[in-house]
Amino acid sequence: MHGTRILEEADRLMTVCNSCRYCEGLCAVFPAMEMRRAFSDGDLNYLANLCHGCGACYTDCQFSPPHEFNVNVPQTLAVARNESYAAYVWPRAFSGAFARNGLVISIVAALSVAAFIFGFAAFHDRQVLFGVHTGPGAFYKLMPHNAMAALFGAAFLYAIVALVMGVRAFWRDIGEPVGMRADAGSIWQAIRDAGELRYLDGGGVGCFNEDDRPTDRRKIYHHLTFYGFGLCFASTSVATLYHYFLARQAPYPWWDLPVVLGTLGGIGLLIGPVGLLLEKWKRDPVLVDEKRLGMDVAFIVMLFLTSLTGMALLFLRATPAMGPLLALHLGVVFSLFVTMPYGKFVHGIYRFVALVRYARERRMMGHV
Repeated sequence: MHGTRILEEADRLMTVCNSCRYCEGLCAVFPAMEMRRAFSDGDLNYLANLCHGCGACYTDCQFSPPHEFNVNVPQTLAVARNESYAAYVWPRAFSGAFARNGLVISIVAALSVAAFIFGFAAFHDRQVLFGVHTGPGAFYKLMPHNAMAALFGAAFLYAIVALVMGVRAFWRDIGEPVGMRADAGSIWQAIRDAGELRYLDGGGVGCFNEDDRPTDRRKIYHHLTFYGFGLCFASTSVATLYHYFLARQAPYPWWDLPVVLGTLGGIGLLIGPVGLLLEKWKRDPVLVDEKRLGMDVAFIVMLFLTSLTGMALLFLRATPAMGPLLALHLGVVFSLFVTMPYGKFVHGIYRFVALVRYARERRMMGHV
């Protein structure tokens, strides 16, 4: 007996697939499945998060609908994967946020933006809010650096703690059969697999979206989004080092490293999310968890708005629009931070942990 109906269905499908093994060369899910004769809830959540949703197994399967066995691995694991986020969330009281994620994200974003705009208006007169500010420290004329750092530092720290607690529960649940510890080799292999999106290729032919013709578009847009986010994070990190160790205050010149990294990342976060949204609308509904489509869309839109407001602030920072744009950008970023542990952001972290587990299992069983 399993904890949920979808895990019962996932167990049934894995039992059928374990008897067939036709798809074992498509991705990591099926070799990991073959290492087990029975499946606990943790095993099934592990396999669900190891699945990249490429759709190849559905297209190749001789038992997929309308066959009476009704084997639909991508959709079943997509539902199980989304339910696993709520199962391991911290604090547990926030598990319901995943079920109403689009609404939660919208409310948090609206309140965050309104709070920042109200704060700017309340603590600064109109002349400061809509004035032209240039040179080092221009941003901090509207909001002191210490206040900005304290607010966003607290939000980011909370998000990190919540994510770590959730991942800890997930890791402990999927720890069998080869132990709890992860070695450096397994972590490095998982980093390579995640960085390459190794298993988002349908066994080498590409991802299946709206028909049975595979393409690499989803992989490309995922790369643009992931590395765009990474470059933006690197930009913020470099700017932090500039401020505290070199006593250089933002905004920085166009050619300086934080701006170059942020611009390149921003371009990736404009193109990637738009591409992912277009591909998501085109995907065959039989491959996805339609009930939680709002969670996917909310996260993608938040990433896009973070980049859009940041790029607008970059281009208009020497104009009277700088104050309102700064308020808008900070509001969007703040809402992204506080909702990170309760939205689709967690899928990348859980998938990476599943890849570490898979690499560990293969090393322990002598496959690599």
